[in-house]
Amino acid sequence: MFVRRNVTSLLPALLSVVLLTAGCAGQDGARSRPPSSSATPHGYVAGASEAAEQQSRLLLGDPATGDTRVLDLITGKTHDTGRKAGVTALTTDGRFGYFHGADGTHVLDSGAWTVDHGDHVHYYRAKIREAGELPGGTGTNIRGDAGVTVVTAVDGKADVYPRADLEKGALGTPDQFPGTYAGPVVPYAEHLVALTRDGDAPARVVVLDRSGKRVATPESACEDPKGDAVTRRGVVLGCADGALLVHEDEGTFTAERIPYGEDVPQAERATEFRHRPGSTTLTAPAGKDAVWALDVTERAWKRVKTGPVVAANTAGEGSPLVVLETDGALHGYDISTGEETTVTEPLLTDLPKAGTGEAAAPVIEVDRSRAYLNDPAGKRVYEIDYNDDLRVARTFDLDMRPSLMAETGR
Repeated sequence: MFVRRNVTSLLPALLSVVLLTAGCAGQDGARSRPPSSSATPHGYVAGASEAAEQQSRLLLGDPATGDTRVLDLITGKTHDTGRKAGVTALTTDGRFGYFHGADGTHVLDSGAWTVDHGDHVHYYRAKIREAGELPGGTGTNIRGDAGVTVVTAVDGKADVYPRADLEKGALGTPDQFPGTYAGPVVPYAEHLVALTRDGDAPARVVVLDRSGKRVATPESACEDPKGDAVTRRGVVLGCADGALLVHEDEGTFTAERIPYGEDVPQAERATEFRHRPGSTTLTAPAGKDAVWALDVTERAWKRVKTGPVVAANTAGEGSPLVVLETDGALHGYDISTGEETTVTEPLLTDLPKAGTGEAAAPVIEVDRSRAYLNDPAGKRVYEIDYNDDLRVARTFDLDMRPSLMAETGR
């Protein structure tokens, strides 16, 4: 692999992280020792090392060949993780990669993760290793946090796996929850947020403890639920008329509607959210030629008119909306005004045809300083400085087609 570099100084960011981790060391003892146990896990596991900066890695997959790789964005090196036949999709919970297939889901420990305590963070790196095969084929949803990994099957049944077992490289034995759910069961605030449905009535939110016991039923109704995301403000659930925000405050759970404020055709609804982990701005396609930006803090939707959309994402908090359009170029938009602010030269020249299912569409992954765009046909990944007119900072040339991509370590 050959890497073309154009890297700006990281000294200010590193200094700020060092100060944060130093402050934490004063609370938890020397950083060379494993943190003591507490109600909020620090994320340490045996064999891991703590770092002064985010240890981002890209998980990559080619459904056509089954080839998979892990691209370490700190070193620029790729790691061959073998072949996984029949993979159709790739998701992550920030550390583990889930390679979804027709008959099951292969779990890969990327060896990179972040533990966020709000006022400071911990960054860890460890060896990349296989963790086993979860049951459930196409349509299975997997959501995880520092405590559990929840597998929600197509029929709505949910299995909850202890995270500690996955961290040791094993799946462990899950708790099988009774009943069925109307969408993915999402870990949040040391509980689980789920939707239940009674016949043809709209789905309603229930909050479960980690044993599956119902502990709260916030007043809510969600017609035709699709899409979910965990933010600092709570869990966002996509509904026909907008979204529900499920929030916890001192042990009390509430559900708040965030309506579109207009009639939105089904084809233009937000049904799959993408965002920077830790951000409270979510993005989703709004039909063929627009993108939704949901400001969770302000409880407000913004529909940004664009060209034909292939992929979109944003870092939020004043950063541009980054959109890959069918011309193969990245376009930047000011979310507040909807104006296009910049456009790159075409980066992708061979995009999959929309709606044909011939290949997975490229995605845009965003972290605290960079965005990443996969180019399957060109066998490369672009690193984009979204704060510098979408400048290409690095190009990673690969020996496989990265049709599937997900970022870990954030």
